[in-house]
Amino acid sequence: MSDYDVDLFVIGGGSGGVRAARIAAQHGARVALAEEYRLGGTCVIRGCVPKKLLVYASRFHGEFEDAAGFGWTVPHAKFDWATLIANKDKEIARLEAVYGTLLAKPGVKVFKSRATLADAYTVQMASGERVRAAYILICTGGTPGFGDKIPGIEHAISSNEAFHLTEFPRRIVIQGGGYIALEFATIFAGLGSNVTVVYRGENILRGFDDEVRSHVRAELEKRAIRVVTGRTIAAIENLGKHYTAKLSNGNHVTADRVMFATGRTPNVHKLGLEKVGVNLAKNGGIAVDEHSRTSVSNIYAVGDVTNRINLTPVAIREGHAFADTVFGGKPTIVDHANVPTAVFSEPEVGAVGLTEAEARSRLAQTDIYKAMFRPLKATLSGRDTAMLFKLIVDGMTDQVVGCHIVGEGAAEMVQIAAIAVKMKATKADFDATMALHPTVAEELVTMRTRSATYAREAAE
Repeated sequence: MSDYDVDLFVIGGGSGGVRAARIAAQHGARVALAEEYRLGGTCVIRGCVPKKLLVYASRFHGEFEDAAGFGWTVPHAKFDWATLIANKDKEIARLEAVYGTLLAKPGVKVFKSRATLADAYTVQMASGERVRAAYILICTGGTPGFGDKIPGIEHAISSNEAFHLTEFPRRIVIQGGGYIALEFATIFAGLGSNVTVVYRGENILRGFDDEVRSHVRAELEKRAIRVVTGRTIAAIENLGKHYTAKLSNGNHVTADRVMFATGRTPNVHKLGLEKVGVNLAKNGGIAVDEHSRTSVSNIYAVGDVTNRINLTPVAIREGHAFADTVFGGKPTIVDHANVPTAVFSEPEVGAVGLTEAEARSRLAQTDIYKAMFRPLKATLSGRDTAMLFKLIVDGMTDQVVGCHIVGEGAAEMVQIAAIAVKMKATKADFDATMALHPTVAEELVTMRTRSATYAREAAE
């Protein structure tokens, strides 16, 4: 590869790009990476990490309330948004520095610049500097989308801006019904905002199990979050000190901020993809094969820019697999089946595997095990809440093919349950596991009575 300046050039310094660059360099490759904003990408800088810090902050409100039932007298608590954001910013800066160190140790050269494709082997920086590379990896991630243009859309914020608001919004309207919308809805509600969620579909959390969707909505409404479905925001009017969101049914909602969390789109524009012949998939992301190779043989792409499964651990696994395949002599294919996921709302949601509807459409027989109960903690706190546990089982093989949990610690529990699902554990394996009492997680191994059984033939 002596005809090239580097063996690998990575465009994008997010989690997937940094992992790929670091592992390729450890395999002996000469690696360069360009990042136009900040190392760490969406997850570290303005995604899952700062969002989780805000989630923690929002949950203290409920903890203070619950403490009274356990004999604690908590003086009137005061929350300061500026302090939270300043401390969050310090932690993000620390993590960004860690990413820089991870790249520096194996000798990755970092360009703090926007980079585009000049040709299939040449990357051009915004300064005009060019670097020739034997291989190019595109890891430019995604960006918040606002959907259809509406009057006043320039007044809306996305999740990017939500992390940097100078003033805390006492009233906020959020359009969207997925991960980001619900997480921010419960963040703002927990910190003291009056929150309205507007979603165009019939129910929130499209793609999740239907019982999970209904249960979460009921729990959100218990927490005074107004959920409006079957509607969209049709216009936003700036009234000086506040805004009015006009809904598609003609109703109006007044708020200090209007936020759009309607999904993210792959960052594929103005990269020079068309010029070099890199094809896009129907989903709008860069089309890749099982090894993350694009339609141009020496150009690869991983992470959200491919729009496969847009989760940070997936991008990291894809980046690592790319480096092992191309530079480590270890061809590796990432298995995208049974990837666990979580919504860090309040209550929290954790899920892995098939939903009930998916199982019923694919399996000859589906057995459903379900438990809904008031957690022990709520008996003294007096909180009106319930947890949901649901196992989806292949009725012919007894294999557990789905696990869905709503409630405190759901994500942590599903991460462990995902190991069992990945290993194709059976319901009998779950049943044979001794319960750990008293925990909420013991429900995973104590559910013995099927709540429903569906035969595919009968349904058809």
